Amino acid sequence: MRHLHRGKGLIILILGTVLGLLMTTYGPISVRFLEGLIPMDVCPLPYGKKLWNGTDGFLDLWARTDVQTCTYWGAPIIWEGMFDPIVFDQLHKETSTRVALTVFAVGRYLDAYLLPFLMSAEQYFMVGLPVTYYVFTDYPEKIPSLKLGRGRTLEVIKVAKENRWQDVSMMRMKTITDAIDGHIHHQCEYVFCFDVDQIFSGRFGSEALGDSVALLHSFYYHRPKMFYTYDRNPKSEAYMDKGDFYYHAAVFGGRWQEVRNLTEACYQGIMRDKENEVEALWHDESHLNKYLWLHKPTKVLSPEYCWAMFIGHRNDIHVHRLLWAKKQYNTLRN
Repeated sequence: MRHLHRGKGLIILILGTVLGLLMTTYGPISVRFLEGLIPMDVCPLPYGKKLWNGTDGFLDLWARTDVQTCTYWGAPIIWEGMFDPIVFDQLHKETSTRVALTVFAVGRYLDAYLLPFLMSAEQYFMVGLPVTYYVFTDYPEKIPSLKLGRGRTLEVIKVAKENRWQDVSMMRMKTITDAIDGHIHHQCEYVFCFDVDQIFSGRFGSEALGDSVALLHSFYYHRPKMFYTYDRNPKSEAYMDKGDFYYHAAVFGGRWQEVRNLTEACYQGIMRDKENEVEALWHDESHLNKYLWLHKPTKVLSPEYCWAMFIGHRNDIHVHRLLWAKKQYNTLRN
């Protein structure tokens, strides 16, 4: 076993060195193929062992030997092939599970992305369960009309305009906290928070529900940790010198109590940074990674749940459940 670990470590060291040289010389595009060759860690549980916390006991951690299916603290990492969707859906229907989806559509992002996001969510997100969409926007009158399925509703909440897109990104943490306090906790057990510039393309179902749910960033799940872009500024509340994974703030969720804890903590960290005239490297995402390092998620979603097609083919990505929409930063953020 020691020889296997040494061999894996040597592979990571060699490929990590090559990746660093290529990134320095040619940029990130040239390294995507090599990244996919770097092996992930393995589930540390004894072979055949199951998780016994709630519905996760129905997961088959050993159905996928090509990827990491659980963390060292016992949280499952969800991949295609690990679950029976019929079983999970039935369990949540029996308990009358209700889910809130929050999304921000402000400024030009509303016209560019909101309608296809909602239309695709109706087709793929938590199908068969009651869902309430909470759309936060500075232009409520421009929200498009959409015929929703049975048990699915939409609520529009007006938010103040921000001068910079960075502030929109960071201040959503407070807005989500306020929405949970004022609306969501009366109506739903679970909350999922999404960026609007995405399109659902496959089942995003009840297997994703958990107490605290994080998403592996599609850019980083094969990279050595030395390349994770944590905030390295000791003056920031988001500062990290080490971590478990790099999580993507485009998708996070869980029971409303846990999501509220996360968003409140991130907001407080952002405000302390503002007082100290500091801004975290990746804004709210940096604070989210810090929080999830200190408070481990109970479930982790694989990059299937938010994939960027320009990464190219990866053998371990068997299905695309949510895709990045085409980015229009130069147009939408100016």
